[in-house]
Amino acid sequence: MTSSDEGGYVHDPAAFDEDGTQTESAADPPHPDAVDREFDWRGWVVVGMIVVTFIVAPVAITFWPPDVGYRFALLSLPLFPAVLLALTAVWGTTRP
Repeated sequence: MTSSDEGGYVHDPAAFDEDGTQTESAADPPHPDAVDREFDWRGWVVVGMIVVTFIVAPVAITFWPPDVGYRFALLSLPLFPAVLLALTAVWGTTRP
């Protein structure tokens, strides 16, 4: 049984230059230091979702009328912004 059958690392000499450095392939993502990562509009969208999650949702729970499904307010009002915050954070940080 060879090492490729075991699912482990297999050395590929064609993936290295003459000086021993690994060549970039099209399938490899760029190194984070090589990509321009600034706090742009995506960052502000994430900040907006943080404000909604930590300020707007608790205020909505506070002012929710108790006779109109208070259990719904305690479960759903924090849940929906939290899920949207998680999705927005993943969207904002995973880019080429």
